[in-house]
Amino acid sequence: MQNNINSSSHDQKFQVRKLEFSDKSKGFIELLQQLSVCDSVSDKEFEERFQELSSLGDDHVICVIEDDQLEKIIATGSVFIEKKFLRNRGKVGHIEDVVVDSSARGLQLGKKIVEFLAEHSRSRGCYKVILDCGAENKGFYEKCGFKQKEIQMVRYFI
Repeated sequence: MQNNINSSSHDQKFQVRKLEFSDKSKGFIELLQQLSVCDSVSDKEFEERFQELSSLGDDHVICVIEDDQLEKIIATGSVFIEKKFLRNRGKVGHIEDVVVDSSARGLQLGKKIVEFLAEHSRSRGCYKVILDCGAENKGFYEKCGFKQKEIQMVRYFI
């Protein structure tokens, strides 16, 4: 019974919400640096990109989990909605940039982020949601209900 209380308390403590402008000062960029190459971003550059993405409305969502006690962003992920001609002009959600702070791993925060993004895709009328990941993360995404399909290809320009 103690675990249920802790689980409930844990769920209330770590809520998924959309990115806010003030999250830059709460370590959002530093968190992304744990995932991939992410140079420092000035306040002006952050504001410009934040406004650009905000103008896309629900077609591009970045979500975060904040540790309110530390006032620190400890998990994030994003999804953008692709509109297609296929499947009766269907839509596909593309999940990207999922990362949990190294100090907060093992708390099921990544799963909460992925579930939030998948549900957002479903609520926007997507017939599927897809993502790319490294082999080391395959098991995690399988636990989130994803299955391997086909092969990812990439061509970098920088």
